[in-house]
Amino acid sequence: MKTLLVELGDRSYPIYIGSDLLSQSELFTKHIKSKQVVVVTNETIAPLYLDAVLKNLQGYTVEAVILPDGEQYKTLDFVTRIFDKLLACKFSRNATLIALGGGVIGDMGGFAAACYQRGISFLQIPTTLLAQVDSSVGGKTGVNHPLGKNMIGAFYQPQCVIADANVLDTLDNRQLRAGLAEVIKYGLIRDAEFFDWLENNIDALLARDKQALAYAIERSCINKAEIVAEDETESGVRATLNLGHTFGHAIETGTGYGKYLHGEAVAIGTCQAADLSKRKGWLNEEDNARITALFKKAKLPVVPPEQIDSDRFLELMAVDKKNVDGQIRLILLQKIGMATLPIDVDRDLLEMTLKNYGRR
Repeated sequence: MKTLLVELGDRSYPIYIGSDLLSQSELFTKHIKSKQVVVVTNETIAPLYLDAVLKNLQGYTVEAVILPDGEQYKTLDFVTRIFDKLLACKFSRNATLIALGGGVIGDMGGFAAACYQRGISFLQIPTTLLAQVDSSVGGKTGVNHPLGKNMIGAFYQPQCVIADANVLDTLDNRQLRAGLAEVIKYGLIRDAEFFDWLENNIDALLARDKQALAYAIERSCINKAEIVAEDETESGVRATLNLGHTFGHAIETGTGYGKYLHGEAVAIGTCQAADLSKRKGWLNEEDNARITALFKKAKLPVVPPEQIDSDRFLELMAVDKKNVDGQIRLILLQKIGMATLPIDVDRDLLEMTLKNYGRR
């Protein structure tokens, strides 16, 4: 097991990375403040890993909330089910919530923890590659709205993150590939050496090579932890983690939550951001081609859906947390390994990307 630290003063917390961590009860118990524990998971993960987690909680008063699986259920209505359980069981503000699942469960569970009695402790146990390398770290929590993804939420840090590589054995190939989109992102925004490594090892990651996966998870978490420690509430460098996300969120919202996995939409959005960076005169043609080639090699989509035309893209992209005074602001690339902070984009160049990138 390796332990990384997200350094946030008195709210610092560890990320545990390794194998068979779900059987190590001390990782759980040392971060639980009282005897009241609620485990939030979904219908896919519960049959696989809920019992393993519950074995670590003998002697505690434990309740489980099992939600439907899917991005389309990441709403206030389904978060209310968590509140219903906490209230019905008379759980106090010393209770602990354990989020056992992928990014959707982590976001919903963390948001419920942030809100219940104005904040209770929670633990993140991510069960997808995307959640282990990105969404479980950093304290972003929230739910979607029909008009925009992740527009309702809070910054709320967990007590710890327990990333057990063994749970990836049951992850389907599509979800694994979706997680690789966020892994590639770290190489693009700040770690060119890691991007080079990914170009040489993407086949090993797709083949679930344990050593390659362990390295990719650790390297990604190191990057995320350093960024969050520098800028917890996204007032500066943390915004670079949203490379491709404004395009990607527009795809998720415009096609209906759940049709594209988050990582799939981000892969397309990152290629669109790279195309716009090239049009702006920053990213050279060779690097732009390398980016698209790596996403393709990871078996991720790189072409936006035809059903969202440029006008609809602009409408959807206007609902984004980085925007200021109605101006669309994006993260772009100066080169591989160097991203910009959010910038006001030239509307004509943006429309050229939206009308031409990936279009016939």
